[in-house]
Amino acid sequence: MSSSAPSSDDDVFDEFLSDRGHETEIVRWERSYNKLQCPDCGALHEEGTARCDVCDWRPS
Repeated sequence: MSSSAPSSDDDVFDEFLSDRGHETEIVRWERSYNKLQCPDCGALHEEGTARCDVCDWRPS
């Protein structure tokens, strides 16, 4: 196995998805000052929010 080869089944699956244009990284809230910002629509929310009230996005 070469050093650039995937090391697990998850890595192989992630590579398969990313080769086809899919996101494979864990997406989390972005921060804007003291608020959480939805990475999908940009809406701002209070700390501790579990989902976006605007577009219904939830962290991975």
